[in-house]
Amino acid sequence: MKRSTVNEILKDGDAFIRSFGYIMPPFAYWTPAELNTRVAEDSPMIRDHALGWDITDYGQGKYDDMGLFLFTVRNGTNDNIPRGKGMLYAEKIMISGEDQLSPMHRHNLKTEDIINKGGGTLVLELFKAKADGSIDENAEVKVLTDGRQRVLEPGGLLKLKPGESVTLETDTWHAFWGEGGRVLIGEVSNVNDDRTDNVFREPIGRFSEIEEDTDPVHLLVSDYDKYLA
Repeated sequence: MKRSTVNEILKDGDAFIRSFGYIMPPFAYWTPAELNTRVAEDSPMIRDHALGWDITDYGQGKYDDMGLFLFTVRNGTNDNIPRGKGMLYAEKIMISGEDQLSPMHRHNLKTEDIINKGGGTLVLELFKAKADGSIDENAEVKVLTDGRQRVLEPGGLLKLKPGESVTLETDTWHAFWGEGGRVLIGEVSNVNDDRTDNVFREPIGRFSEIEEDTDPVHLLVSDYDKYLA
C-alpha cells in the first residue's frame, strides 16, 4: 500500500468518524515529529501500548476488498493480568467498508465486544473452535448480543444493525464486513496485542507493507518501530 493512499484513507476515515459525533483524542492529530517528541518527553505509553492509527490490508495489497481501518484509543498491558488490577482493558474505533472483508480469525487471550456504532449493517460469519483451536465446522455457535443469547449454525451470519453488539469469546472464530454501506464499529475488550494475539485461518499478515511515495501525515502503529525513538 502506498503512503499517499494511507494518508487519503486517514483523512476520509477521520471525517466518517466525526460524522457520527465521535471525537478522536488529541494525539490522533500529532504530526510524526510531534509524536516523536512527545513520546520521548511524556507520552511513551502511546508507543509502548500501540495506541493510534492502524490501516491494514492484511498484507494482500487490495484494501478495498480485504482491509480494516482502526484506531486504538486506550490499551492496557498483559502484565496487569496476574495482579488483577490496573488497566486490563482496551478500546478501538474502526471502519469496515461495504463488502470489505476482515478475514476469519480468533484470539488466544482477547474477549471483545463488537458494536455497530452507525452506518450500514455489520455482518459477521461465525464458527466455534475445537479444543485444539481449529475451526469446528459442525458445532453450533452460541454468542451474546446485548445480553441475549443467540444460536447460529456453523458458519452462520450474524447481522448487527446500528446500536447492536456481540460478545466474541476466545473460542469464537469470526470474519466480518459491512453491508449496505460503511460501518462505524466500536470495540471494547480486555488487553489487546495485535502482534501476537491474532490467529488467522489462512496464512496472512496483520499489518500493511507501506511504499513510501510521500511523507506520512500521521504515523500508524506499525510505523512506530521505524520512526519513533
